[in-house]
Amino acid sequence: MKISIITVAYNSAKTIEETIRSVLSQDYGDIEYLIIDGKSTDGTLDIINKYKAEISNVISEADEGIYDAMNKGIKVATGDIIGFLNSDDVFENESVLSIIADQFLKKTDTYVVYGDLNYVLQDDLTKVKRRWISMPYYQKFFDDGHVPPHPTLYAKKKVYEIVGHFNTNYKLAADYEFMLRLFKKHNFNSVYIALALVKMRLGGATNKNVSNIIKGNKEILNSWTANNLSLPLTLMPKRVYRRLIQFI
Repeated sequence: MKISIITVAYNSAKTIEETIRSVLSQDYGDIEYLIIDGKSTDGTLDIINKYKAEISNVISEADEGIYDAMNKGIKVATGDIIGFLNSDDVFENESVLSIIADQFLKKTDTYVVYGDLNYVLQDDLTKVKRRWISMPYYQKFFDDGHVPPHPTLYAKKKVYEIVGHFNTNYKLAADYEFMLRLFKKHNFNSVYIALALVKMRLGGATNKNVSNIIKGNKEILNSWTANNLSLPLTLMPKRVYRRLIQFI
């Protein structure tokens, strides 16, 4: 069972080498590694080229943002399973993909697997500042303010053929909107792994300033109505609560 890992990068010279090494050090044998670069100008491509012999495909061209680049990766991916590891993230350990693959192999009717995520300092991947601990999916999962950590989410390629790709009209919350479609509108069987799978550096675009937080939340609210889903009145208070307990 081949797993396609897609890394989206743009001017990521400070962090991408750690990301690449994290993928290449995985003990799972059947990996297709794709890097989709947005025509970086800071030396990112020089770092990528150091490992080009071990990378399945590198595409470097201008894009319309991270979700457009992710869609490009999905289109060229040939794996049975597709997952993402962004250019400033790393896997929690060398066995993450083996653990994920095992869940798909145990039950052939599993279409989605996700786990937990640790937020770490920009300059020290050993310093965990927040823990995003999820739980198994249930009917009111999203209504109660939950959402799977997207960097830990792996789905069969068939899922993207049925659900579609990321909606690039959403600049900050296209991953949320995609998962809303995936879980709320389609009845795919999923498995939650109660383990941290990814280390994510603090300081991402969604939360880097108040303006982006407001814009991201507006996109989240819009994603419910755009998908003809009844918007829970308590969604935002519950989302705030879920975020606060990550610090505990």
